[in-house]
Amino acid sequence: MRKTFVLLFALLFLCAAGRALADMPPWTYPLEPEILEDREGLLVLTNRSSLLSEDFVPRDLVVITARHINDIHGDMLRKVANDAVNRMFEDAEKDGCKLYLKSVYRAYSTQKYMYQNRLSKVGRDDGVVAYPGSSDHQTGLGMDILNYEWTKKSGMTPAFGTEKEAIWMAEHCAEYGFVIRYEEDKQDLTGIIYEPWHLRYVGLEAARYMKEHHLCLEEFDAEWRQYIQDWEAAGGDFRQLLRDRAAPSSVSVLYVTDDGEEELSIELDD
Repeated sequence: MRKTFVLLFALLFLCAAGRALADMPPWTYPLEPEILEDREGLLVLTNRSSLLSEDFVPRDLVVITARHINDIHGDMLRKVANDAVNRMFEDAEKDGCKLYLKSVYRAYSTQKYMYQNRLSKVGRDDGVVAYPGSSDHQTGLGMDILNYEWTKKSGMTPAFGTEKEAIWMAEHCAEYGFVIRYEEDKQDLTGIIYEPWHLRYVGLEAARYMKEHHLCLEEFDAEWRQYIQDWEAAGGDFRQLLRDRAAPSSVSVLYVTDDGEEELSIELDD
């Protein structure tokens, strides 16, 4: 009896999860819902309309290990971004492109100081230095990358985009989970000038999708959020979908027979 009861309970559990999924409209967005759930915080959007708090510090920051200039701004990235940029630098060099990190993670206080200096210098917000809390660098996933020639210059301009290293990054960065965060034709959306040197780690799947559809992070964020909103309006439940997809498709049961012997049941496929 105990064996029958436990196995019946497991079957009912699996059937209930299956019914919940069956009651929802099909998920047709090109990326899996687990990517959009973004438990690792790789898709966090930062701009003037979506500010990070003064005390926001990304988790798992590590000291950078990729090639960098001696006077680099900061010395940390999130581990996943640090590992990816190392792989990208190695492959770029095989193609004759030697890359250098110039700027990585910046704390809110550092960005505030840089922003105020820029205001004092030019008298207005000209889109060159991000407003405090809106900087991609504060996520620990954004970074500035140059070739050797440009590391010797006092500043950076969109002209860097014509360098072979910049062209290589634009063509290949998505293969490592990066996008060019501030594209030339997206300035009205990002609020930042064209920065061919600024890469942002978003993960492989998202980077490939954004590159294929030529989406900046603002557009991508709005697109997938709108999809979920429309999908839920049609009867979906995003949180329930994630729970159901995480549920086991089979159950192994350890039970005790009437004579006291323990036995392990076979797995149950739903």
